[in-house]
Amino acid sequence: MDRSSHRRSRRLVPVVAVAAAAALTLAGCSSSSGGKKSEESSGANASAGKATTPRMTVALVTHQSPGDTFWDIVRKGAEAAAAKDNIKLVYSADPNAGNQANLVQNAIDQKVDGIAVTLAKPDAMKDVVAKAKSANIPVVGLNSGLSDWKKLGLLEFFGQDETVAGEAFGKKLNDVGAKHTVCVIQEQGNVGLTQRCDGVKKTFSGKTDVLYVNGTDMPSVKSTITAKLKQDSSIDYVTALGAPYALTAVQSVSDAGSKAKVATFDLNKDLTTAINKGTIQFAVDQQPYLQGYLAIDSLWLYKNNGNYSGGGEQPVLTGPAFVDKSNVEQIAKYAANGTR
Repeated sequence: MDRSSHRRSRRLVPVVAVAAAAALTLAGCSSSSGGKKSEESSGANASAGKATTPRMTVALVTHQSPGDTFWDIVRKGAEAAAAKDNIKLVYSADPNAGNQANLVQNAIDQKVDGIAVTLAKPDAMKDVVAKAKSANIPVVGLNSGLSDWKKLGLLEFFGQDETVAGEAFGKKLNDVGAKHTVCVIQEQGNVGLTQRCDGVKKTFSGKTDVLYVNGTDMPSVKSTITAKLKQDSSIDYVTALGAPYALTAVQSVSDAGSKAKVATFDLNKDLTTAINKGTIQFAVDQQPYLQGYLAIDSLWLYKNNGNYSGGGEQPVLTGPAFVDKSNVEQIAKYAANGTR
C-alpha cells in the first residue's frame, strides 16, 4: 500500500470509531469460543436505538484458536453491532484453514444475508469466497487479509496493516534500547503473523530471531520459549504476537532465569494489568472490538443503504497504536469490560 492510500484509509477510522464507541453499552453477552464452534447471538437484549429494518442473518467466521481471548473482543464488538442492527449473528471459528473454509460454505448453504471473514490463510479461502459471491452474498474481511481482500473480491476490509505495525514495533524496540529479540510466531503459515515479524526485522537495528511455537498447546509454548532463552542469554526482548503468549512468555523468562523483557501485539484484560505492573513493557493495539463492530455494521449498511466505505478501494485501518505505562490506565477500564 502506498503512503497516500494509507493516510486516506487512516482518516476513515475516527468517523466510524465514534459510532462504535456509542454502541459499547449494547454488547449483550460475553463470548467463549474455539475450533469448529458455531453459536448464535440474537441481539434480543438491545435497548433503545435498535434498527427497525428487516431482520438479517450474518455469519462471522474467524480463524480463532481455542482459548485465544483476542477473539472474544472481536466477537463482542460484532454482537454490539448485531444488537443495534436487528441482526442474528452466527459465529463460528476454526484455526485450520480448510475447516474455516467449510464453515463459510455452511453459511452459504444457510443462505445468510452477509458474511464477515478473516483471511489468515487466503489461498485456502479463495474458492469459497468466490462461491459466496456467486450466491450474491456480500462478503467483508476483518483482522487478517489486508494484502488479499481486494484480490478475493471482498467489499471492504477492517483491520491493521501488519507490516506497518511490525515496523512500528521494531522502531519501538530501538527506542527502548533493545539489542536482540526473539519474535514468537504461534501459528505457522498465518500471513499476518509473518508480516509482523518481517516488519520488526526491517526496522529493528538489533538482531531478530524467529521462533515457531504451537499456539494451541500453551505448556509447549512455555517450554519452547524457555528453552530458547536458556540457549541464548543475549536475548533481551521477547516479541510476542498475542496477549496470551506474552503472558506465558513472562513465565518462560522466569523459568529460564533470563533478564529478557517482554512486549507484544494485542491486548486483553490481564495484559493491561501486566503492563501496569511492569511485567509487560508495551503492546500494539489494533482495536479488535472495532474490527468486529465495523464488519457487521458494514453489512447492514450495504444491505439497507448500499454503503461501503472507501468506495471499496481502500481498507479501514483500526491500528496500530501503542499501549504502555504512560497510557494504560486510560485503556484498562475498557479492557475490564472486554472491549479493548
